[in-house]
Amino acid sequence: MAKALVGYRTANDQRLMLETLELRRRVADLEHLVDRLQRDNDLLREQAREHVRRPDVVGAGAPTIAG
Repeated sequence: MAKALVGYRTANDQRLMLETLELRRRVADLEHLVDRLQRDNDLLREQAREHVRRPDVVGAGAPTIAG
C-alpha cells in the first residue's frame, strides 16, 4: 500500500496513475483534517482548563434562605 501512495508502478496505466493521484489527495485532505481537529482539541482543552481555574462568582456572597 505504501508503494501505491508514493506512486510506484510497473506499468504505465492511466487508471492507476489517476487512482494514485486521488489517493494522495485524500491522504492530504485527511492529514489537514487531523491537524485541524488537533488544534481544535487543544483550544477546547485550554478553554476547559481556564473555566476550571475561574471560580463561579454568580452567587458568591448572596444571602441564602438559611442565612
